[in-house]
Amino acid sequence: MANIKELAKQEEKLSAGHRACSGCTAPMVVRMLYMAAGDTPLVIGCATGCLEVTTTIFPNTSWKTSFIHSAFENSAATVSGVEAAYKSLKKQGRYDRDVRFVAFGGDGGTYDIGFQSLSGAMERGHNMVYVCYNNEAYMNTGVQRSSATPKFGETTTSPVGSVEPGKKQFPKDLTEIMVAHSIPYVAQASPSMWNDLITKFQKALNCGGPAFVNVLSPCRLGWAFPSEKAVSIGRDAVNTCVWPLYEVVDGQYKITYKPREKKPVDEYLKQQTRYRHLFRPGGEAALAEIQANVDSKWERLKRLAGEA
Repeated sequence: MANIKELAKQEEKLSAGHRACSGCTAPMVVRMLYMAAGDTPLVIGCATGCLEVTTTIFPNTSWKTSFIHSAFENSAATVSGVEAAYKSLKKQGRYDRDVRFVAFGGDGGTYDIGFQSLSGAMERGHNMVYVCYNNEAYMNTGVQRSSATPKFGETTTSPVGSVEPGKKQFPKDLTEIMVAHSIPYVAQASPSMWNDLITKFQKALNCGGPAFVNVLSPCRLGWAFPSEKAVSIGRDAVNTCVWPLYEVVDGQYKITYKPREKKPVDEYLKQQTRYRHLFRPGGEAALAEIQANVDSKWERLKRLAGEA
């Protein structure tokens, strides 16, 4: 497990002064990745999105390691190409440093637009870590729905009105899709549980093959909550089992955090303006449907982990 005293001694590798929103959790995810890597050199690739536009506005950059800005759709392809070149140089004896490769993408650039390059990189077996900072919509371009947006969530392209209830579909389970690629390491995590996240990053960086970490990243803009609540809302997502924390190592499931008392989902949802319509008269059935879905997936996860 990660040691907070040792981590606090490390140099900060993501500079302050970037332009992320107050309360944004994406920079927290990056900082925890750097903590997990320690002194190991990293090559970072990042798809166009919130994280890229807030940290690399020309001519400035917040990144103190090698950084490649990729197009929206090809962060995984770019990093897999660099990783392949690195292996070739080492085989030729032209480079001898130990380097790790990481690709970042939001849910739009991961679940949707970049899915083909992600799937290809994982299937080919590149020794790289793909990190999805999942804020559950296309936040950088105006809060449009993605396939990671939860059912009944309000966005600019899944509006709530007299006819529409918000998004009509449950989100794609990308973590399970990555498990189906039979890669060495897959995990779900949250920056609200720092020790769990850093430990998972350490495992991902050292698993010896492709790894995927899906990190729930509460967005104060698109989810509409006060900026100081970002960490507590992420913790509520975990404690309601809306976002369970688990890992799959070589096909073996393990739940890495079990709430002492599983909270009802409405304690999580009611804090976010994107769900305010569910707490008006007539929203009871939708809340019950969300709770039933969360309960069903939690029980399935426990069975997969041998804890049923």
